[in-house]
Amino acid sequence: MPNAASLLLILAAVFAGAVVPFQAGANAMLGRLIGHPLWATVVSLGVSLALIIPVMIAFRVPMPSLGETMKGPWWIWIGGAAGVIYITAALLLAPKLGAASFIVAVIVGQMAVSVVIDHFGLMGFPEKPVSVTRLAGVALIIGGMVTTQIASAIPALASQGR
Repeated sequence: MPNAASLLLILAAVFAGAVVPFQAGANAMLGRLIGHPLWATVVSLGVSLALIIPVMIAFRVPMPSLGETMKGPWWIWIGGAAGVIYITAALLLAPKLGAASFIVAVIVGQMAVSVVIDHFGLMGFPEKPVSVTRLAGVALIIGGMVTTQIASAIPALASQGR
């Protein structure tokens, strides 16, 4: 059972996850209005930058040491690329799949790769070996994705039969 501090962290993570469908929906509409999903990705990331800079100024965050950063592993730079991939995928796929189907598919991908990252202790995470219970959790999430997809397909199939 998690302690109070862990519970607060979990709730913060749930809140962060709760805003993701709004991000997908807003970015998808932005892509339609702006005329191209890649421009919408640029605008979305620009808004992120415009919002974080004043926060950094308010908290007096010191400038980073680029020299120290360059000494890090090669993979520290893929976070930005992952953001572009996710935002662009949300722009293109969420309108076609719907919010729930898109997000549950994203969660399946996140969980599958997270279990691998934890198992091997990749990217600076501590090793947490794969266990039957962890695999069962991922299997339940995959089952949720399949169920969500079936639930989305039933109304479409019913309307075709009319």
